[in-house]
Amino acid sequence: MLVDHVKFYVSDVEAAEKRFVDSYGLSVYATSSLSDPKPRVRSRGIGGGRIRLVFTEPLADDHPGAAYLDRHGDGVADIALLVADASASFNEAVRRGARPVTPPTERDGVTTATIAGFGDVTHTFVQRARGVDERALPSLAPVSAAAPSGRSPGLTEIDHFAVCLEAGDLDPTVRFYEEVLDFEMIFTEHIVVGSQAMHSKVVQSASGAVTLTLIEPDLSRTPGQIDEFLKNHGGAGVQHIAFTADDIVEAVESIGSRGVEFLDTPPTYYDLLAERLEVARHSVDDLRRLSVLVDEDHDGQLFQIFARSTHPRRTFFLELIERLGARTFGSGNIKALYEAVELQRSGQGAR
Repeated sequence: MLVDHVKFYVSDVEAAEKRFVDSYGLSVYATSSLSDPKPRVRSRGIGGGRIRLVFTEPLADDHPGAAYLDRHGDGVADIALLVADASASFNEAVRRGARPVTPPTERDGVTTATIAGFGDVTHTFVQRARGVDERALPSLAPVSAAAPSGRSPGLTEIDHFAVCLEAGDLDPTVRFYEEVLDFEMIFTEHIVVGSQAMHSKVVQSASGAVTLTLIEPDLSRTPGQIDEFLKNHGGAGVQHIAFTADDIVEAVESIGSRGVEFLDTPPTYYDLLAERLEVARHSVDDLRRLSVLVDEDHDGQLFQIFARSTHPRRTFFLELIERLGARTFGSGNIKALYEAVELQRSGQGAR
């Protein structure tokens, strides 16, 4: 099982295309068919490496995307999963308790079937016949991708999704992924930052290629950014997507030169870094200059940074991550990233 693509519902597909192409060095590889005289949507497939994002703007009021946008604004609507047999995966998931959304359908050598996930986010199983383009989808027509301008950020794939859940839904959601999709819980953490706190559990597919960081607020503490997301988004949803970078220093420099702002890290973080670990790659000066965080688990190190949210509701943003063997998430980084978002909420934390 792999992440096949991520579908967003957006109110302006051209604006979404421009943001991801201009800011993150991705390319348009497909567009919705122009043969329909009365199209219900406009879509773009945008990607690079193993990253594939499908942005869909609904044109009809009765399209499901219209209701999604009314409730949530622009956001992730479907995390599609590449499997060997979409029909079998769908039937087995439903047998194990998943709610069916769309039964298996084959078109042009691509079979898809959809189940409900969390909130209004679904999972579409995708299977392609031998010889079919690995990016092909029934609703999209391929186009020749223009070469990205400027220095490539070196983004290669989706590392993980961060999902905000209503309080009390964390454990049932973990059980859903374990029992329905054979995911395994690989990390758990209770993060306390001042008067705020959150519970987090990470689930991962058996292949190791699909990772969800599931988060719920701790209602015994002061409301914070998770509560704010749930309020502004209108329920559970994807808070951010992390893109893997070959070299996070080069990626931040490249993307920053394109106008993307990243969240700041307090200088004291780097003053104390030598007491926590010995950095295996990159200089501490570069990490400090760019506000990149570093942490480690039993398997290695990881480097992370959050981009500033430009979403009107501040309910979605992107993360860059580079792994040097690390499989999970260091506790120090989780707290530091939470604090960085809190600084942004207070208007102090972006550069």
